[in-house]
Amino acid sequence: MWRSLLNLVLIVAGGYAFLVAFVYLTQDQMVYFPTSSLITTPAAHGLEYEDVTLVADDGVRLHAWFLPAPDARATVLFFHGNGGNLSYRIDSLRIFHDLGLSVLILSYRGYGRSEGRPSEAGTRRDATAAWRYLREQRGIPAERIVVFGRSLGAAVGAELAARERPGAVILESAFTSAADLGADVYPWLPVRWLIRYEYDIRGALRDIDAPVLIAHSRDDEIVPFHHARELLATAGANATLLEMRGGHNDGFLRTGDAYRQGLQDFLDRHFAR
Repeated sequence: MWRSLLNLVLIVAGGYAFLVAFVYLTQDQMVYFPTSSLITTPAAHGLEYEDVTLVADDGVRLHAWFLPAPDARATVLFFHGNGGNLSYRIDSLRIFHDLGLSVLILSYRGYGRSEGRPSEAGTRRDATAAWRYLREQRGIPAERIVVFGRSLGAAVGAELAARERPGAVILESAFTSAADLGADVYPWLPVRWLIRYEYDIRGALRDIDAPVLIAHSRDDEIVPFHHARELLATAGANATLLEMRGGHNDGFLRTGDAYRQGLQDFLDRHFAR
């Protein structure tokens, strides 16, 4: 009997060890879900745009769109989530355009028509290339740039905003850090020992001087709402909460007019029309 019990323990332990090793080795596939083909363009939805090629400091060429708005009061630098590519964000591009904002949105390396393979260091370089394009080639003042990031993009945008000085920052469906989120999603795994990613939004917030809008839904099934509360506490007086309805990927759509009004109120406080 004891031998059978010992064998069972060894089998369970071996299976768990295999699972831990599998998760460690396949982290990239669990973090990034790129799609290479574009499903639409802004022009198909009545939005004027320009195709843009950005070059990161390691030579990787990135595909981006610039959508000008007449008499734009600011320009949004848009960092999307971990799935798809820039062409999956038309609904958001329409919202920002209707709020009187120009937008630069890029596909991270390995996404859409961008070269390379995604990585944390790579997304940092991609964000820097986009920032430099707006500042140096478009001549847009830093104080007229709104850094917007959704989900993974919130981590990319927050890290950039901590290094640069944008006029405002919008973090939507954001997590405190990759390790914190992993521990929530996989409580039965030693995530904090395994994870190779930082994506530390809470740490970046400590170095952001700009006003911050944190948009999150209590119904978010991927990033629990307590992440938003912790980010608000970290940002302190700099931050405002826009509470959404709906899930992680459709909260801004489900919230509808209240979402648009929340964005407009935030912009009106910090950018003259």
